Amino acid sequence: MNLLNRTSSRRDFVTRVSAGIGAFSLVNALPSLSAASSVNKSSKLGIAFIGLGNYATKQLAPAMEQAEDCYLAGIVTGTKAKEAVWREKYGIKKENIYNYENFDLIAANADIDIVYVVLPNSMHAEYTIRAAKAGKHVICEKPMALTAKEGQTMIDACEKYNVLLSIGYRLHFDPNTREIMKVAAEKPYGKAQYVHSEAAFIMGGNKGWRLSKEMAGGGAMMDMGIYSIQAARYATGEEPIAVRAQEYKTDQDKFKEVDETVTWQMEFPGGAYSNSMTSYNARANRLYVSYQKGAALLEPATKYTGIKGNIQKRVLEVQPINQQARQMDGFAQSVKSGTPSIVPGEEGMRDMRVIDAIYRSLANGGRRELI
Repeated sequence: MNLLNRTSSRRDFVTRVSAGIGAFSLVNALPSLSAASSVNKSSKLGIAFIGLGNYATKQLAPAMEQAEDCYLAGIVTGTKAKEAVWREKYGIKKENIYNYENFDLIAANADIDIVYVVLPNSMHAEYTIRAAKAGKHVICEKPMALTAKEGQTMIDACEKYNVLLSIGYRLHFDPNTREIMKVAAEKPYGKAQYVHSEAAFIMGGNKGWRLSKEMAGGGAMMDMGIYSIQAARYATGEEPIAVRAQEYKTDQDKFKEVDETVTWQMEFPGGAYSNSMTSYNARANRLYVSYQKGAALLEPATKYTGIKGNIQKRVLEVQPINQQARQMDGFAQSVKSGTPSIVPGEEGMRDMRVIDAIYRSLANGGRRELI
């Protein structure tokens, strides 16, 4: 299938299906903000969602109502019926509503400063690049791309057009998750020696594009697995250097195109070792870290709300915050101030390199692969 036909099929799929979309680095250099939208630094920035599936509808849009530095200014959808619904519910101007064909006209819209790409994985690169070319800053949902090579084209495009790129890693804005990151950075209990991270759920019914290799690029690994990778990275404060992976399927028919359950082990330069898992047919949501002089636990570790646990004897109570609102506000603040996002495109690339290595290991019978 050529690129034109593949792109058309992606758009057709998004139009037909209403299913949703569903380490620690603070020092990445970002491009100049001299181009892109003219930003009034005293006002809220306008965000346009591209893709109005489950995640945009049930998580991002409600979170936007709690945001302080940005607001929902526009939408991009391939479903005509959604236009009136979203326009009425969120007071969106008619001229701020686009479809996939006329999306590039967004370049002339001064109301929209940021585009949030909430599309199937296979469409992330195309619409991130088109948004950057239109002079809009971009938040792209995870995983940022299908491969690290594709992710690099997104970073290059945003640098070329002088716009910021951020990845939708909401957990970096969760207070208890940041406590784990802080321990990794300051090492009050010594270095992390062992990490166990799990992120999985039981997928009911037919989840549309998530079961399509072409659209999703993979299965649980590309969706939930990225949380387990992230957790191991920010719990150690290091980048893994090698990985071994194993795949299991309990439902061969349902997951005939994509991975169902994957386990993997990562090696870190400081000597730490991690054991991780993800699945579309199991329940798991946990991060455990063993340090030289103590331990930490988050359970649940990756949910939208209710993250709690302990670090040694210190209890981490649930924090009443909206992760997505903080995430979008954080990026809006970065755009207004010209300071780096704490989850830039480079952060997404670190995960994509690990995912690439995991899939290489799976293809080679669990062989150890360098990252």
